[in-house]
Amino acid sequence: MIILSAAESRELDRLSSSKYGIPSFTLMTRAGEAVARAVARHFSDAMGSGVLVVAGKGNNAGDGFVAARKLRDEGAEVRVAMLARAGDLRGDAARARAEYVAAGGRVLEVADADAIAREGCGVLIDALLGTGLNAEVRGLMREVIDLVNRLGRPIVAVDLPSGLNADTGAVMGAAVKAARSVTFGYAKYAHVSNPGAALCGELEIVDIGFSALALAELKPAGRLIELADAATLIGPRAADSHKGTYGHALIVAGGRGKAGAAILAACGALHSGAGLVTAAIPESVAAIVAGAQAELMTEAMPDRDGHFAAPETIAQLADLIEGKHALIAGPGIGVNDDSRELIRWLIRESAAPRRPLLIDADGLNNLAAMGLSEVRRARGPVVLTPHPGEMARLLGTTTAAVNADRIGAARKLAEATGANSLLKGTRSVMVSSDGVVSVNSSGNPGMATGGMGDVLSGVVGALLAQGVAADAALMLGVFVHGYAADRLASRVGRFGYLAGDVATELPGAFDAIVR
Repeated sequence: MIILSAAESRELDRLSSSKYGIPSFTLMTRAGEAVARAVARHFSDAMGSGVLVVAGKGNNAGDGFVAARKLRDEGAEVRVAMLARAGDLRGDAARARAEYVAAGGRVLEVADADAIAREGCGVLIDALLGTGLNAEVRGLMREVIDLVNRLGRPIVAVDLPSGLNADTGAVMGAAVKAARSVTFGYAKYAHVSNPGAALCGELEIVDIGFSALALAELKPAGRLIELADAATLIGPRAADSHKGTYGHALIVAGGRGKAGAAILAACGALHSGAGLVTAAIPESVAAIVAGAQAELMTEAMPDRDGHFAAPETIAQLADLIEGKHALIAGPGIGVNDDSRELIRWLIRESAAPRRPLLIDADGLNNLAAMGLSEVRRARGPVVLTPHPGEMARLLGTTTAAVNADRIGAARKLAEATGANSLLKGTRSVMVSSDGVVSVNSSGNPGMATGGMGDVLSGVVGALLAQGVAADAALMLGVFVHGYAADRLASRVGRFGYLAGDVATELPGAFDAIVR
């Protein structure tokens, strides 16, 4: 599904009107009437106690006035509380207000939040702020947002809940918590990425007649990755193919007490179609890993206190990486001087144009201590896959700050490293090396258990080994990983399934995607 940035949304509107002949007021009228229909369809009982539109002074206010006029024409009791004066409105918004007033509509220009509280209503329409918000909400606007949230009435947001950054989903000081958001043409990033997505309620995307030629001219790259998108990323398999056709993935993982990390990453790779998978693991856990999966090849590496001994391991890996098509490094390797030396060598020496490197888990924690600029020394594609805690260490911030602006955090990592970057979690965010943002739609709360990330690193690594481009490997790998978990949740229960169960479910998930 296409996702638009705020700038792309404005440009789509402008091109549709100025270049392709669709009057801007026609688009506003269709938008406002769509909001009115959503209120009548989903909150008809609440409408009996009246509808209150809270409006600012931009085009969102114009949409709100159109919705108010439409609902009033259909017999609803409607009032508009405007946090501005009539003279503050311009263009289409001013015209929409004038038509509402001419039809007998009532407008209350408010200077304090209590005036809104005194109005009373059964349902609210949020037409305060639009997609252009880029500064923290303050003063009366913040007071009104806080008030409408406290009223406990269902809120229908015009385009997106007021107070959200449209491009990141971040809350700009305070934001409306909507029961339903009605957006126009295409979703925005705030609709699909937390924390914004959690405040949108049910999302309704309405076609208001933007020009298809304008969209083609824009060529938006952002996507919410859904089943149909994933299907386009899975290539056919030739009848005469063999194991050499689908790449050889090398996993550098595991350590004392963390043999399972290497096993799970290997299972993720094996069940995702890699032709061959080899795990390089510390000698002290080699027997455990080798005995866990018959199809996995293993290479015991010199170790020190249960973890890789860097100089000796590097000497062996220098030969071992020859003929490998993708490297997966980090799960379970520990955080210490040897591990940092190993990750540094992998970045500088092993990544090559046709041999991408995926760094996960402890590999990322070691990278955080080394500095992100190290990644730019790689000669080939690098994929970084942190969860929010790891992302916080990489960026030198807090987990709370990462989760408050997930898209912003993923963008920062990609910009600082030049790598394809993933921020895991609900609605995982992916940013390609050239800055294109995608958001994943699959997955469920049952995935909140140990080892899931290790399996994911194997899935993405297997796709890289098969020659899938790094950005596409991330999008497909993250989706199919969550989709496999969704299949399990629907069949065996909403939680209690394990990371290994997800790995086993992967072949069926891949198959179902292309059916």
